Amino acid sequence: MNLNSCMLTVRKRDGREVDFEIGRIANAITAAFCAQLEIPAGRPLPEPTAAEIQALVLRVREQVLHAADENQTVDVESIQDIVENQLMHAAHFNIARRYILYRHQRARMRALRLEAEQGKQPPIRIRQADGSLVPLEVSSLKMDIFSACRGCAGCDPALLLRETLISLYDGMTAAELAAAAVLVARSRIERHPAHDQVAARLLLAGIYDQAFGDAAERHRTVEAIRTGFHAYVRIGQTAGLLDPALLTFDLNALATALMPDRDDTLTYPGLQTLYDRYLLKISGRRIETPQYFWMRVAMGLAIGEGAERNSRAIEFYEALSTFRFISATPTLFNSGTRHPQLSSCYLTTVADDLAGIFKAIGDNAMLSKWAGGLGNDWTRVRATGAAIRGTNGESQGVVPFLKIVSDTAVAVNQGGKRKGAACAYLETWHLDVEDFLDLRKNTGDERRRTHDLHTANWIPDLFMQRVAANGKWTLFSPHEVPDLHDLYGKAFADRYAEYEQMARDGAIRQFRTIEARDLWRKMLSMVFETGHPWMTFKDPSNIRSAQDHAGVVHSSNLCTEILLNTSETETAVCNLGSLNLAAHVTESGVDEPALARTIATAVRMLDNVIDINFYPTPEARDANLRHRPVGLGIMGFQDALFARRIAYDSNEAVDFADKNMEFISYHAILASSRLAQERGAYASYRGSKWDRGLLPLDTLELLESQRGESIDVDRTSTMDWDPVRRHVTTHGMRNSNVMAIAPTATISNIAGVAQSIEPAYRNLFAKSNLSGDFAWINRRLVADLEALGLWDDRMIDDLKHFDGSVQSIDRIPESLRRLYRTAFEIEPRWIIEAAARRQKWIDMGQSLNLYLDKPSGRRLEEMYFLAWRKGLKTTYYLRSQAATQVEKSSVDINAHGIQPRWMKHASASAEVVIDRSAEAPASCGLNNPSCEACQ
Repeated sequence: MNLNSCMLTVRKRDGREVDFEIGRIANAITAAFCAQLEIPAGRPLPEPTAAEIQALVLRVREQVLHAADENQTVDVESIQDIVENQLMHAAHFNIARRYILYRHQRARMRALRLEAEQGKQPPIRIRQADGSLVPLEVSSLKMDIFSACRGCAGCDPALLLRETLISLYDGMTAAELAAAAVLVARSRIERHPAHDQVAARLLLAGIYDQAFGDAAERHRTVEAIRTGFHAYVRIGQTAGLLDPALLTFDLNALATALMPDRDDTLTYPGLQTLYDRYLLKISGRRIETPQYFWMRVAMGLAIGEGAERNSRAIEFYEALSTFRFISATPTLFNSGTRHPQLSSCYLTTVADDLAGIFKAIGDNAMLSKWAGGLGNDWTRVRATGAAIRGTNGESQGVVPFLKIVSDTAVAVNQGGKRKGAACAYLETWHLDVEDFLDLRKNTGDERRRTHDLHTANWIPDLFMQRVAANGKWTLFSPHEVPDLHDLYGKAFADRYAEYEQMARDGAIRQFRTIEARDLWRKMLSMVFETGHPWMTFKDPSNIRSAQDHAGVVHSSNLCTEILLNTSETETAVCNLGSLNLAAHVTESGVDEPALARTIATAVRMLDNVIDINFYPTPEARDANLRHRPVGLGIMGFQDALFARRIAYDSNEAVDFADKNMEFISYHAILASSRLAQERGAYASYRGSKWDRGLLPLDTLELLESQRGESIDVDRTSTMDWDPVRRHVTTHGMRNSNVMAIAPTATISNIAGVAQSIEPAYRNLFAKSNLSGDFAWINRRLVADLEALGLWDDRMIDDLKHFDGSVQSIDRIPESLRRLYRTAFEIEPRWIIEAAARRQKWIDMGQSLNLYLDKPSGRRLEEMYFLAWRKGLKTTYYLRSQAATQVEKSSVDINAHGIQPRWMKHASASAEVVIDRSAEAPASCGLNNPSCEACQ
């Protein structure tokens, strides 16, 4: 039966008449059902539902025929009334409600738009600070929006103005008016990335208003901004926000060095993040512009530079404000302030007594208060059922204390600026390890669950070898095997075997022998189900440690990239910052001279943190001043690959990761050694691997020797390392550790690049952090598609429909589809191989997320065994696809076959309102604000 066989005409609201097409109605009803039933695009409807829709459409068609006049014409509102009534008559009340609300919203939008176009919009008045109301100056708003759109191809300022006017209401404040324009521009970023810059410029105008006052004078000159710098420093110091030492700088010279035009390089998410969390404020009013902020951070890091403080501050400002290097969040928060807690990560070892346990929890609170991320080693604490000599009782084990740690992390939220976060580490032989694996489960006894605490397995090589050999594994309570905590490599394996024999002989009271593979399978199951505990490896972390002479690495940090010694007397501290590869790479290659200069500046900035820093505990102060570790990382790796036109899953990308990290390692080690020549080597240098002539590359052979297995990593070197070796031999090192690749979740957002070493998550998605939800679209992909004439509304809808993937969009050339593969479309072996190549040059570790589109036990095992066999020290989150897709609003659902099979040839263009929500991976949520971690 041909549903469109009746010759009817539909009268549109503007008076036009078009042919009646039942397919439009069919698709509108189908879409409403799909939204209600949460059936993703492209999935077939259940047969009973499809039959019900067919019956509904036939009844609507019959009613439309009856409603037509003598000229066989019916108006569009009557048709929609009929659809609504038929839904109600069939008792589909929830679906009818969606349909009614959608009609109401569309009618209101049409009415407001018509009033605005005809000049009939009700007068809007703006509420002043004193409560008085003044008429909206539409001409001023128009000037702001048109000015913000300057040079932004793809933006329609008239449309933005019209949509802003529609969103206004009488009595709103000036701040709400400014926010309305920003939100309108922000809402259109997904249509074209140029709207990102428009939104940023509109937000920047509001920041200038707050910083300078005199709201009428929005567009400040460069000279005016530079002149205002003196007043900013004085106001900040008088208010108790800025360190008085900032007044000792040559403010004239620093003001002259300010480059206000660089504010225009900030993306909207980056600027919004700065506005919400970094720019200093007094009574809610920001007193900093972005350039003042960068200079404040630079001045704070140059305070100890003596006679060079002005030139060094300008040098640091140049690196920061051009995004070539960005310090970690605690440094950005606090540099130049009265409380310069600038360090990122703290690692502690918890003692096996009640006083030590609660001291560790108290230390966590103090360290978290000042914006530090925490890594706690809990392996020494005796297991459940262990004897307590002092009370003649039995221990409750590790878990009850971890519950307190979890609650402490929530209660002490890093000074109110971001969530507190801690990670507990436990070695795989601990008798409580199975309960430890369950801590993040959503079922079971809530008193033994820690939903806000991160967890990580600290795995010895021997366990992995037992799993591979289908061997047994014995769990112990650490109070009966105390030296295992400090042993690694062959020494651990030999002593562990001795303890197993002692257990068999009855000399050890508490132990349990299990199949190694059973425990391994549970570890894999939990990391898939909950994202925790993370897989980190004890032996490569210690065998390759530069500080093996000074102690033992008992855990990593919150983000698994820091590997430093800890003990009861030393809390390890690390000071982080990241190079922006995207700022040093073009299509022709890496600007190596510029990158070398940035590295030298960055290492100096990081070293300065150690002496300026406020230390919340004496153990942290003593350890940091004695060993002086820093962690220079990278971000924008994916952007650099895009610039070079290299696909992430390719040998070229692996080679790029290798050679680029070699260059960074070369110049970072050299920079630290040159600082040692200038300032002296760190106190515990003698006896270190550096002192013994061992660079990171040299330690792979040590790992092979201790493990008894080959490490399958290319050892190729492309640079002449002899000058670096000679310099270190002659002058030593200023820092015990130099390199660590952190997640950079926030600072990469500020810089507008992909975080850390991550592949592109998607080419279009909603990104969330503590500043809200942001539409993110791959600018490079858009530029490539525009060059081919392929960027249009259909392409936007295709990207939404395919969740930011281009692989199923046949119009896009194969070369671009290969280049723009996203994280779940890349086999994890490529991520692991690139990480292994980097690891040979890095003295600490990497925050390495792993992605699996369709996880299985076999694939998980292969992936983690590959990471271990490649010599990686740690891994971070396992990210897997959500089990269901999200609903998508503003997508032309008809373009993707969402209608039932029996209607697949019907004409369709109806719009349907569907709730929108941001999708996150099942394991942890890539866009979860709590995953911001160190940076």
